[in-house]
Amino acid sequence: MIWLTWRQHRAQILLTGGLLAALGLLLLGSAVEARLYVAGHAPPGCPGRAAACWDLATALSDRYDAVYTVFGWMPLVAPALVGVFWGAPLLGREYERGTQKLAWTQAVSVRRWMAVKLGVLGGLVAAGGLLLSAMVALWRPVLQREDWFGNIGVFNMVGVAPAAWWLYAFAMGVAGGALFRRTLPAMALVVAGMALTMPVLFKLSAYYAEPVRTVLSTSTVLEAGDDRLVRGAWLDPSGTELSSPPAGVCARRPDTGQSSRNQEAYERCLFGKGYRYAVYHHPATRFWRFQWTDAAILAVGSLAFTGVAVHRTSRRRV
Repeated sequence: MIWLTWRQHRAQILLTGGLLAALGLLLLGSAVEARLYVAGHAPPGCPGRAAACWDLATALSDRYDAVYTVFGWMPLVAPALVGVFWGAPLLGREYERGTQKLAWTQAVSVRRWMAVKLGVLGGLVAAGGLLLSAMVALWRPVLQREDWFGNIGVFNMVGVAPAAWWLYAFAMGVAGGALFRRTLPAMALVVAGMALTMPVLFKLSAYYAEPVRTVLSTSTVLEAGDDRLVRGAWLDPSGTELSSPPAGVCARRPDTGQSSRNQEAYERCLFGKGYRYAVYHHPATRFWRFQWTDAAILAVGSLAFTGVAVHRTSRRRV
């Protein structure tokens, strides 16, 4: 069965491996060049979140726009592609072609067929996700603390998150093929499911732990590195939390194209009258706690989809 699995799926395995190799060369080459660029142009203490580092960050963004585009789209696109081209056709194509009548009436049982197929392909999917994580980590010395935890897109491309997301999308595609017995509807399920799951899980992550509450008296911006912000609220001079400052405490100037300056003046006025700003956030030290929590939730989802696929296939063999 393992040899048969390789023969049947070698095209997609080799194509995926080639794409990962090309992506790895892009990230490796750009990371090495970026490190040299930072070494020659970075002010003391950069990269980082100091004000002097903003020019360097802007230069890096302009210089490596292709890499930043990959960082922006890859967290959603990569697992969706795995689910569409690896998961959905696994059973959907068998039903469409009618080949399940031959494959599941021989000496190999349905459950063994499913176990080997899901085990081999699922293992390769997880390995591909971890390989992507290692590739993205090449940029860690360049960006240092920049948005590895606070930026949900980058967070989903490092650590164990890619492997968990790829397995989840793969299992969803397999379940879709078992339920619909068609490849295209299963592909549509993967796209819709990924588009729904990722923002829902991000919102849910705010409750993985009790947020840290930091009270600011001079600014509404938390200068705490790579923290993940949950929400903010104004506090009146007595310490009571408000949804917004009372009208009339400080005048708001009309927007004249300098809205940021007007907002800064408004905030200075509030701070001058004893108001403070409370920021609820998760510190970057919770990176691995959130990684493993996300991975556990996605693993449960993957097992649920796999169970649906196995149950549905066992009951409807032809």
